[in-house]
Amino acid sequence: MRGGLTEAGPTPARGTIQAAITAMSVLAALALFVSACATGGTGARDEGPAHTDAMAGATAPPSAAPTDTPGRADAVQLIKDDPAVSAEVKRELKPCAGDEYPVDVSYGNLTGGSGNDLVVNVLTCGDLVGVGSYVYRESDGGYENVFKAEEPPVYAEIDRGDLVVTKQVYEKGDPVSNPSGENVITYRWAAGRFMKEFSWHNDYSNVGDGEPPAVPSEAG
Repeated sequence: MRGGLTEAGPTPARGTIQAAITAMSVLAALALFVSACATGGTGARDEGPAHTDAMAGATAPPSAAPTDTPGRADAVQLIKDDPAVSAEVKRELKPCAGDEYPVDVSYGNLTGGSGNDLVVNVLTCGDLVGVGSYVYRESDGGYENVFKAEEPPVYAEIDRGDLVVTKQVYEKGDPVSNPSGENVITYRWAAGRFMKEFSWHNDYSNVGDGEPPAVPSEAG
């Protein structure tokens, strides 16, 4: 009480005006914030995409390790420089077109070494008959010939850690494209060399000599 009068609080009109001013201030501030984020002028997006900060502390994935595995050209040079390869095979090792050599190369662990072994098959250009198959083992920074088969037609490949050598069998009169069968020999590395594990023979069917079987006509 002052002078016998009771001090009244703000009038309803005055309170309404203050509330309106407060609400307008909040709306203005909110509009300014949204505008800054949308235009990229001074908002949080100035420093780049939002995921950049989240990834800053993550460890980057390791890059692919460099490999010294020889390519096709290196395999060709291995054959040319290898004194264990016969002169006949080296004569067959020539480009078929441009600088493309008839050489198949595969990689795998056949001998239990620290690196991949190389299986190299040398083919003829015309009919792609295998004239020589070789296995090279990594040794002292180079490659050592640990297997060879030079009785054509021959082809070597890796099968579940074993070396499988296929030799096609021709009877008199068989064309190159149609052998009578094949001998398949599986080798396994043991005691520092490839040991014969087992072998089998497959006879090819010569029914129709490659022609499709005749379809019987329907009875009238």
